[in-house]
Amino acid sequence: MIDFSLLPLFFIASIMLVLSPGPDLLLISTYSSSKGFKAGFMLAVGIFIAGIIQTLLVAFGLGKLMQQIPPIATAIKVVGALYLAWLGVNLIKAWYKSQTTPSKLPQVSELDSTQLITKGLLNNLLNPKALLFFSLFLPQFTSENSSLTGQIVLLGTLLSLIALTINILFSLAFSKIGSYLGNKLKFGKHIDGLLGVIFIGLATRLATQK
Repeated sequence: MIDFSLLPLFFIASIMLVLSPGPDLLLISTYSSSKGFKAGFMLAVGIFIAGIIQTLLVAFGLGKLMQQIPPIATAIKVVGALYLAWLGVNLIKAWYKSQTTPSKLPQVSELDSTQLITKGLLNNLLNPKALLFFSLFLPQFTSENSSLTGQIVLLGTLLSLIALTINILFSLAFSKIGSYLGNKLKFGKHIDGLLGVIFIGLATRLATQK
């Protein structure tokens, strides 16, 4: 059983960490403001699933393994950067094609919930710093009186639920802002290009982080 006296500090620290700017918040804010609440919500679900996976990996020792064998973290980082860059290039290609191929009727792209969840999951999961953070943050709130694995699973689940709640609220807020700005500025036809540039930026940031 976890030490309940540490829970208030854990909740405060978790909320502050989720509110801090990062790749997940950038992804949610961009998609929510450009493609609506549903897109941001699905990304938030993907990030939540990534948090649960990372919790289980930390509970069973992968976080410590990454600290002891840095090439594992490097490999995850490279795969993550390549994936984000691939997404970015494809989005820019789609944007360019829409600008150079005239059409009589505007094309409305359907949002695939599964793809959005996968994007949110991989954006978080393929960042080795996120897993290392879980492995360093969660044990600080455990006690020696019960199973360390059980405590980490419970704390990681609580942290992921906190992140899910806040990310859903962010999705709602940014979708309202995006709807207002979209009506005022009419930038809808450039959404894919904007998202492509952001994904390439995320890939560059991940690849160059030490």
